[in-house]
Amino acid sequence: MTEQPALAEAGARPDGTVVRDALGVGVAVGLSGFAFGVTSAGSGLSVTQTCALSLLVFTGASQFALVGALAAGGGPLTAAAGAFFLGVRNAFYGLRLSQVLALPRAVRPFAAQWVIDETAAVALAQPTRRNARTGFVVTGLSLYLLWNLTTLFGALGAEALGDTDAWGLDAAGPAVFLALLAPMLRTGVERTVAGLAVLLGLGLLPVLPAGVPVLAAALAAPAVLWAQGRRRGTAGGER
Repeated sequence: MTEQPALAEAGARPDGTVVRDALGVGVAVGLSGFAFGVTSAGSGLSVTQTCALSLLVFTGASQFALVGALAAGGGPLTAAAGAFFLGVRNAFYGLRLSQVLALPRAVRPFAAQWVIDETAAVALAQPTRRNARTGFVVTGLSLYLLWNLTTLFGALGAEALGDTDAWGLDAAGPAVFLALLAPMLRTGVERTVAGLAVLLGLGLLPVLPAGVPVLAAALAAPAVLWAQGRRRGTAGGER
């Protein structure tokens, strides 16, 4: 008697379990699209522009960074640069996922649209290739559909409300951004980078043009890694 295909690989998880976990992530994060829609419309972007960002960019951190910089008075190029640097991490996810998923070449350009924090986390947590593919597809599909739907609702709602600052909805974007970021800070180095980035961003806010402090905050990562490397080198030399 042969094993069921879903469990043919040693240590494989049942498809239903993977789908349930993937849907949980997709739905939980997808609802945050409402906050992006509100924030984007409140920043002066039209409903069409807001929806286009979610459809084409589809990486929450970069989208929030872009509209946040625009809302603060930053120019389009500065805002886009900040969003770009945040989005670069997805390219590194893609390098790892290409090995784990081993998708056909014809499918890879379409799958690349779904390479984000959540899909990478779900896929890489799976014990087998079949589970990883299932987790990636279910997370990506559910999150993409729900994120874009709630983005539309948020943009339409903000447009109907008028001045979002009067309702305090301008705080929705930063709050969601922090909620998405916090669970990723698992090590001391990551928390140090985040803390230094906050200090740089807030400290430079009064003296630099809008949008530039966000770019300067990106220097926190190389600075912390350089300091850590020097500390290890010093410790190694004292032995």
